Amino acid sequence: MNNDKEFLGTEPVGKLLLRLALPTVTAQLINMLYNLVDRIYIGHIKDVGATALTGVGVCMPLILIVSAFAALISNGGAPRASIAMGKKDYESAEATLGNCFVAQIIISVVLTAVLLIWNRDFLMAFGASENTIGYAVDYMNIYAIGTIFVQLTLGMNAFITAQGFAKTGMLSVLIGAVTNIILDPILIFGFNMGVQGAALATIISQALSCAWVLLFLVGKKTNLRIRARYFRIQPRILFPSLALGISTFIMQASESVVNICFNSSLQLYGGDMAVGAMTILSSVMQFAMLPLQGMGQGSQPIISYNYGARNVDRVKKAFWLLLKADCCYSFLLWGFVMLFPRLFASLFTSDAALIDFTVPALRTYLAVLFIFGIQMACQMTFVSIGNALMSAIAAIVRKFVLLLPLIYLMPHLFPGNKTFAVYLAEPVTDTLAVTFTAIAFYFTFRKALAQLGKPAAK
Repeated sequence: MNNDKEFLGTEPVGKLLLRLALPTVTAQLINMLYNLVDRIYIGHIKDVGATALTGVGVCMPLILIVSAFAALISNGGAPRASIAMGKKDYESAEATLGNCFVAQIIISVVLTAVLLIWNRDFLMAFGASENTIGYAVDYMNIYAIGTIFVQLTLGMNAFITAQGFAKTGMLSVLIGAVTNIILDPILIFGFNMGVQGAALATIISQALSCAWVLLFLVGKKTNLRIRARYFRIQPRILFPSLALGISTFIMQASESVVNICFNSSLQLYGGDMAVGAMTILSSVMQFAMLPLQGMGQGSQPIISYNYGARNVDRVKKAFWLLLKADCCYSFLLWGFVMLFPRLFASLFTSDAALIDFTVPALRTYLAVLFIFGIQMACQMTFVSIGNALMSAIAAIVRKFVLLLPLIYLMPHLFPGNKTFAVYLAEPVTDTLAVTFTAIAFYFTFRKALAQLGKPAAK
């Protein structure tokens, strides 16, 4: 048991953010390797690497949906637990943890059944071709069995980080990532299992991470413990968590829809080569998304706790530090991608034709990555202060109002090269979305801080 439950409200904000963000960013970087290492090994399978990579890339929408349901619970429940801790209401915080735990088990069972029964139909609809469907199905059939491990690892680990145990949260990811990196070459090449070996390595790794997370949350070191008395679903506890988590769910689930739309459109205009390149582009995008999410997760306990404690100065300072860190990282990564696109492409394939095709696509797709830190800092802070509505609106505008229509509109605006016009939809969307989110955040955040400055209702 941590004897100092109030350190989130007393320790210097800069030092605290560094202490919490470093492990969460490290965890997300490790998680990035976790997600990418399968594709890196698969892309280098002799003779069939490029085709197998494209097949596994078509699985991404289904994998993103699984992660999105984990985020629906965790990214809503964990901030609410932190806010309750800030109010010294530890009973409500544990009730939130218990309800979210049961909800994730129920969702996992449903998702596993759906994926096992209909994955081939989904994959064909998502852009698989007759050349790639075999690899996609082989991967997905095994991955589906481990859905419950993915759900509980991602979902419950957020409750560890939300208490300020960032290093423990990092270890949860590290255990799985190291296991996956070790098992991948053994199963893919040593046992000659190909994409099935990659999927098996993933679910074994997630099972080990899941065991670590659950053992911590029922042990003595945690401040919030999974307790059987909170296993009965209480709508007044669970529904507000779902409402707050819906924006992150929309962001991740819509990423799945976007992936489907990109793949189907690119299959139409550029065939398997364009879809294979998209697998690499979305993989490189994770170099941006996951560390930015890690910094947001590191700041979340600080912002949420102090928001619950009505400490305006600490909430404001934590946000500005998060914004600066996000902007610096997104700018540096953008510079590396623009200067060395071939290096990023060659990580995932040794196919010279696919690399040559991917290099200009990368520069197009990530052309305005340098401003994306603003989007992520504002989006994560919306969630941290419990503003479910604005967080959802920001997510919906970016993906559904802007990106999805532009995927289909841009090829008609630039008919000379329809394939690259599809890739161009991403930077155009990001420019408009960041502008909208920044303006909305400015007014919403000011209002929220003004409300904190007023005396608390008796």
